[in-house]
Amino acid sequence: MDMVSTTTVYAVGVPLIITAIVLEAAISGWKHTNYYERSDTWGTIGLLLGNITMAAVTKGIALSFSFYLYQFRVVEINTLMPVWMVWILTFLMIDFTFYWYHRASHRIRFLWAIHMNHHSSVEMNFSVAFRQAWFGPLSKIPFFAVLPIAGFDPSITVVAGICATLWGVVGHTQWVGKLGYLDKVFNTPSTHRVHHGINPEYIDKNYGNLFIFWDRVFGTYAEEKAPAVFGLVKNLETNNPITITFYIWRKMLKDIKQAQSLVEVMGYCVGPPDWQPNRVK
Repeated sequence: MDMVSTTTVYAVGVPLIITAIVLEAAISGWKHTNYYERSDTWGTIGLLLGNITMAAVTKGIALSFSFYLYQFRVVEINTLMPVWMVWILTFLMIDFTFYWYHRASHRIRFLWAIHMNHHSSVEMNFSVAFRQAWFGPLSKIPFFAVLPIAGFDPSITVVAGICATLWGVVGHTQWVGKLGYLDKVFNTPSTHRVHHGINPEYIDKNYGNLFIFWDRVFGTYAEEKAPAVFGLVKNLETNNPITITFYIWRKMLKDIKQAQSLVEVMGYCVGPPDWQPNRVK
């Protein structure tokens, strides 16, 4: 049943996403809005292929690990409430976990070395949602391992997780404007454009994937006001997926070689992306 449910989600979701990309690209070309740029799109495809390959290698291992951890669950959520409530709570907890994973990916350098790949595009369109890091599937495992231990059934979590991931595609567009009340509850195109913006007031804001109220609760919410400028504070000027994937890792190794203490080594690895020791500052 789990496999059928997963297949059903993909069977419904993937054609809708492909249709959305085709329509967005066609309208962009017709109206000359330049939402799509060829080399940027090829860079996205290169990163996506690496991500899919890594996911294919690790997905079975990660799911098996979740079922293993589920043996040691604190409670069994499935027995505490009706199944519809289990699904709602699962979506909430997946998004809560994602919020902290996503926030950490912006504030811890070795995680940013992975997540930066997604922000390396200066475009904002549905295809950018697929500009995913090669090592992304690995970096998520320690964060989401909390769910089976807390008592969330991995067979439900995996299906809900796919649905949440597909929803994440929706936010990557300039095609849709503000949506009023929905912008206050969900991660909509308006709120996610803010996340991809390098405007000073938008940096490190709006981390949610499905919901946006986590950002409101934890002080990382920003409303879209000025048009967002997309990309990195310092863009890489390349769409080569290999260069993008290893760009910050190379810089980290260079910094570590110049470190003068274990504290500096740790700072360069787990400090914020722009961390520097006092002697350098």
